[in-house]
Amino acid sequence: MNASGTDLLLWVAIPYICLAVFAIGHVWRYRHDQFGWTTHTSQLLEHRWLRWGSPLFHLGAFMVIAGHVVGLAIPASWTEAAGIDEHTYHTTAVWAGSVAGIAMVTGLGMLCARRLLTRRIRLGTDRSDKLLFPLLSATVVLGIAATAAHNVFGDGYDYRDTVSVWFRGLFTLQPEPEAISGAPLLFQLHALTACLLFAAWPFTRLVHVWSAPIGYLVRPYVVYRRRSTVPTAPGQRTVRPYRGEGADRFTASDRS
Repeated sequence: MNASGTDLLLWVAIPYICLAVFAIGHVWRYRHDQFGWTTHTSQLLEHRWLRWGSPLFHLGAFMVIAGHVVGLAIPASWTEAAGIDEHTYHTTAVWAGSVAGIAMVTGLGMLCARRLLTRRIRLGTDRSDKLLFPLLSATVVLGIAATAAHNVFGDGYDYRDTVSVWFRGLFTLQPEPEAISGAPLLFQLHALTACLLFAAWPFTRLVHVWSAPIGYLVRPYVVYRRRSTVPTAPGQRTVRPYRGEGADRFTASDRS
């Protein structure tokens, strides 16, 4: 079946444009704002909502991403070869994905409410956050709605025969827009908002994902020593130990 012009625009042109912006935008951001790869934490302004919202959102997000990697990037034939039949896969994916989605949307809702209801945080919200939070919320809610409508309360929809085929085709440079053009509307909207989210990624706080402090797991301990004054004779300099890792480094104060 030949794809229409609209299908080529929605499922080939827009995804590739978004992926190009994703890649080039990260290079630009790294070259021009390398030290701005941060979440711009506002914990000092408010921490009660952050204490629960942040772990829920991040844990749910990690589970959702893992589920998408398995569902979209790994063909059904591979999971079947591993001994996981379709019924077991879909049952696990639906319920585990539902739990992850609920955790993610709950955490995201708390973070958004915190940003809207806390005046000091609201005033410090920059333009990138005003774009990111609605776009991220729309992507998450559409994904949950598609799963609920077609896999929890519906008759079941195997997106691995349509959406997954289209997704893998983009990265093998063999796009198949007709594979997703017949998918339910909620899945299509979820895919489009996800593409836009990837395009916005390098210009928002999402870049901090690539700066995860994994090195903290293997870094050596930093030794701190108490600052004390070394007694000296009258008229001599007062020498204080250097507060760093070296035990033989000292700094001298002005003559006492």
